[in-house]
Amino acid sequence: MVAVVSGDGAVLFANSALEDALGSSRRTIQGTHFPLCFTQPQLLQNALEGAAGNEFAALRYDAWLLRQNPSEPIPVHVILAQTDRPGEFIVEMLPLEAQAKQDREERLIDQAQANKELIRNLAHEIKNPLGGIRGAAQLLEMEVDSRDLKEYTQVIIHEADRLQTLVDRLLAPHRRPHVVGEVNIHEVCERVRSVILAEFPKGLEVAREYDVSIPEFRGDREQLIQALLNIAHNACQALSERIAAGDAKLLFRTRVARQVTFGKQRYRLALELHVIDNGPGVPDSIRDRIFFPLVSGREDGSGLGLTLAQTFVQQHHGLIECDSVAGRTDFKILIPLP
Repeated sequence: MVAVVSGDGAVLFANSALEDALGSSRRTIQGTHFPLCFTQPQLLQNALEGAAGNEFAALRYDAWLLRQNPSEPIPVHVILAQTDRPGEFIVEMLPLEAQAKQDREERLIDQAQANKELIRNLAHEIKNPLGGIRGAAQLLEMEVDSRDLKEYTQVIIHEADRLQTLVDRLLAPHRRPHVVGEVNIHEVCERVRSVILAEFPKGLEVAREYDVSIPEFRGDREQLIQALLNIAHNACQALSERIAAGDAKLLFRTRVARQVTFGKQRYRLALELHVIDNGPGVPDSIRDRIFFPLVSGREDGSGLGLTLAQTFVQQHHGLIECDSVAGRTDFKILIPLP
């Protein structure tokens, strides 16, 4: 919701979203004293006076926006900023739910960037001494004759190889070049669906709801397959009890989102790819940390699947979000479309 106002608070322009929120036409809104559209008019009036006096370039505060129908005011986050024209100011109002969503997305992006640096540095610190440990164990094995002692050296070599595999997985997104080509997201979904059905042939229904109007876009097909496979595989492992009972459900749903903002950018069109399951939900203890490396809800999990998925999607300027309650977990992949 956006309005352009003069220094004395008169509305010069109102967009259609503000029309809908106030329940009035644009013609009716223009010329009115905009501070009176809030439960506390003085807050906006003071902000306009401060902006006119160049006390600040932009100001943010929370307020209640009055509406004619329905009559209940709505909580909004107000952003007041100067325009290029002297004496004119732009007032943007975000419903507090939208503001909370934007803050959550920004935290996810910052978190993913921190994870990326942590993983890269940690993996390199582990890799060098790991090679030395494995080499020393091999030399020691050549020097001992006892079968029991050789079993110990084999344990060392085996565990070193296991850790090396873990390190390689950590570094995989940063080593492999980004191979860009035309991507049909439904081909990606069908590829992952076939893999999942091959691994879980009984007790699991994998449904799909596709919007066939979604255009192809430039991206790395293999990375997107891996990201979606990681999410779907995690869901199937959470569904283990329902698979055993024969009533597990997994849904791939694609939609086009219009005029969406994520990652501090606004996009005209974006892909929404949902992976929805009817499992027990993400445990509360890790809900805010599921994209952290080495965080897993299963004892035998590596905690890398969702971290790598988020990395791959972010390399497409996108984002993965999660909404989970008992009986329904929805992982939503957002990727800008041309």
